[in-house]
Amino acid sequence: MTPQLEIAITAVIVSSACALLGVFLVLRKMAMMTDAIAHTILLGIVMAFFFTESLNSPFLIIGAAIIGLLTVYLTELLQRTKLMAEDSAIGIVFPFLFSIAIILISRYAANVHLDVDSVLLGELAFVPFDRFIVFGRDIGARAIYIMGTILLIDLLYVALFYKELKLVTFDALLASVLGFSPILIHYSLMGLVSITAVGAFEAVGSILVIAFMVGPPVSAYMLTDKLRNMLIFSILIGLINAIIGYQISVFFDVSIAGSIAAFTGITFLAIFIFAPKRGMVTMIYTRRVQRIDYGVNSLLFHLYNHEDTNMEEEESNINSINQHLHWDKRFLEKILKKVVSSRYVVLSKGYLKLTPEGREHTIKSFK
Repeated sequence: MTPQLEIAITAVIVSSACALLGVFLVLRKMAMMTDAIAHTILLGIVMAFFFTESLNSPFLIIGAAIIGLLTVYLTELLQRTKLMAEDSAIGIVFPFLFSIAIILISRYAANVHLDVDSVLLGELAFVPFDRFIVFGRDIGARAIYIMGTILLIDLLYVALFYKELKLVTFDALLASVLGFSPILIHYSLMGLVSITAVGAFEAVGSILVIAFMVGPPVSAYMLTDKLRNMLIFSILIGLINAIIGYQISVFFDVSIAGSIAAFTGITFLAIFIFAPKRGMVTMIYTRRVQRIDYGVNSLLFHLYNHEDTNMEEEESNINSINQHLHWDKRFLEKILKKVVSSRYVVLSKGYLKLTPEGREHTIKSFK
């Protein structure tokens, strides 16, 4: 297996693991918690390192998971006081725990390969240098096996507790009534988020972890209303971002993590603009159509209400009707083109008259 292939595989596995769990964070409006956890778990890694004195110890993952859960708990504890919102609580807890980790690194681990730059940016290019040796045989990059195992655990967790996760995500109160434990599901999910983040920590860094956990799920949210489809789309988008982002980094000879994160943002922007149902272009077009429809119905209602009354001539005069409806002349011209082309209204001697089709449409609209 070539180093280039190992880097690409690692990026794909990391993106899939992060995007899978990120869906539930986005739906639970906890996307910014990803940022906090991705940084504060550094404290768990540092503390575990002080006890084990090894950067390869599995206790680093355990320590990171504990600090990740502590981050969630402290944030929710502050939020439950009703004195601050969730974003404010994150703004207090995240810098506090992260700064402790930075102080400990700079003071006691300055000579260890555990620096702030590698933590924040990561470097996928170094993945092939950390080998997994079994019985004296090199079987590939260590990151592939670590993240592959974590991805399988994440997939198994989501598959086994899909119904519970879906229920707790959309209606925690109903979950409690039905006998599920929202707290247990919540903290088990946060624990997996922490484990996934620390597993990807050295390979990709916290910035790319955040990009993968938020970018693909938010993009998938723009494309579908179904949870199952959102999970699939999120993984696929993350996979595409990882592969194309890596190819861009190779072509321009720049940071792999930076290229992937940047392309993740570009992908989201494209989907945000052109998504079939929720995209900006679709929304602008929909609002324009709704505005025209509203104008058509308003004009038809106006003519229908004054039909066969002593005010009909004044209210239906083509030269003054815009004043009665409080419209500018340009908007009136658009509406007139629409109602005339639809055969709802005819212009007769300077007055607007409802056709039988227009009268029928107005009556149906009333109902």
